[in-house]
Amino acid sequence: MTISVYQKRFAFPPSARDLNEHVNNIEYVRLMQDVANEHVEANGWPMEKLLAEGWSWVVRTHHIDYKRPCLPGEPISLYTWVQDFQRIHSRRCYRFVRETDGAVLAEAMTDWVSVDIHTHRPVATPPAFIADFPPTPEAEAAGFGREWRQQA
Repeated sequence: MTISVYQKRFAFPPSARDLNEHVNNIEYVRLMQDVANEHVEANGWPMEKLLAEGWSWVVRTHHIDYKRPCLPGEPISLYTWVQDFQRIHSRRCYRFVRETDGAVLAEAMTDWVSVDIHTHRPVATPPAFIADFPPTPEAEAAGFGREWRQQA
């Protein structure tokens, strides 16, 4: 069964605190990478399978729009989904939501590029992988990722 919009529930630990007493921005990036890998694995593509097929992903760009501060210990839901595929890259969106009041803390996008693990050069994303991650327009319709649509 394909999971179109993946949800991870968590709280940032006290060690994530920055000098302003908020969650440090690097923690968002770390979690974006981790949840993308979890989503890929949940849809049947663990890293071992990718590597056995001779390819993997690298980040081309991250964009994060911080909307409200996040404090360590707050219960958060992080949603992620694949917005689209091009020949060698994929746009993945993220939304950080505080569970206690539904406030959107941040929205983000990562442009992932598929690469050959031997040559480290970009390669076309395998059709079988794309089939397991159909673009998710229902997430956009629900308000997820609307800002990224215009940044194609």
